[in-house]
Amino acid sequence: MGVAVGALFVLVERRRGEEAMAPPSIFASRQFTAVNLVTLCVYAAFGGFFFLAALQLQVVSGYSALGAGTALLPTTVLMLLLSARSGELGERIGPRIPLTVGPLLCAAGMLLMLRVGEDASYVLDVLPALLVLGLGMTTLVAPLTATVLASVAVARAGLASGINNAAARAAGLLAVAALPLLAGMGPEAYKSAAEFGETFRRAMPMCAAVLVAGAVLAWTLVRSPEPAEEARCHPECKVHCGVTSPPLDPGARGETAPPPAPEARGEA
Repeated sequence: MGVAVGALFVLVERRRGEEAMAPPSIFASRQFTAVNLVTLCVYAAFGGFFFLAALQLQVVSGYSALGAGTALLPTTVLMLLLSARSGELGERIGPRIPLTVGPLLCAAGMLLMLRVGEDASYVLDVLPALLVLGLGMTTLVAPLTATVLASVAVARAGLASGINNAAARAAGLLAVAALPLLAGMGPEAYKSAAEFGETFRRAMPMCAAVLVAGAVLAWTLVRSPEPAEEARCHPECKVHCGVTSPPLDPGARGETAPPPAPEARGEA
């Protein structure tokens, strides 16, 4: 049913042309399409990871719900502290390398989480994995968002940001729904530490493989544009620390030019 509705949505949008909610012409930008494909891969992996990692810490390692959530905070802290530097680096060297290296670091962090079991030490087992993952996310997120906004005309920045954000959220939701099924996780797994641990060990390589696919897409399809003012990392990209989706661009409202000065409107 979901596939059928999605296909119908595409047909309706194509028929409406430039009046569509998501005009198909926006995907004529190869850079925009490529970065959204990378977004689908990385945020699907993030959605699946954070859903299962929190449960792994609770069901297998014996953390409380609050303790498991707090244990995952290093990724957010790293993004908050280092996103500005990542954005500046992306401005200097272009998005291709950060969008390739970032997913690979994230994949390494997720594979390190395979060490987390019943007797896992937070300092020796959990924290190193989260630090590597956080560094990968920091490398990736700011250049990804800046590249999405720079790949379309200024008047379409808000639309591009919304599409990218929607792609990220949809990818995360699909991963949460599909990953347990693909890993063979049944309802009884949530009550058994041994069974949940087994399925977690099957799921993490899947998340890592999706991230590697995103890195390959970035290296193959993403190109560094010529330096330009609109290609610079927007301020909200540099302070973004969410892990479920990229930031929306609050300043883009579709204007192609600034509003006229008061004198031009006949005001005193």
